[in-house]
Amino acid sequence: MNAQNMNESSKTDWDRIGAMTDEAVDTSDIPPLSKAFFEKATLHTPQQQVAVTVHVDLDVLVWFQSQGQQYEQRLNAALRIYAEAHQS
Repeated sequence: MNAQNMNESSKTDWDRIGAMTDEAVDTSDIPPLSKAFFEKATLHTPQQQVAVTVHVDLDVLVWFQSQGQQYEQRLNAALRIYAEAHQS
């Protein structure tokens, strides 16, 4: 997706999508979740977030921004992984 695409109207028929029932949605390409999946699954609930000012290297920020619109959430996830890996 580029900036030009963002200015074009969506060609999705949102009225049709909104009117669909769960049964009408084709999920044939989604594999079923196995018992092993649920045995390893963990629940992650969002914690309260605070706005902070932090200095990061420009190239690091640019890389995270290049990953998409939710770069701040990805940056937070990377910091969480690091913090959890280094807890004593």
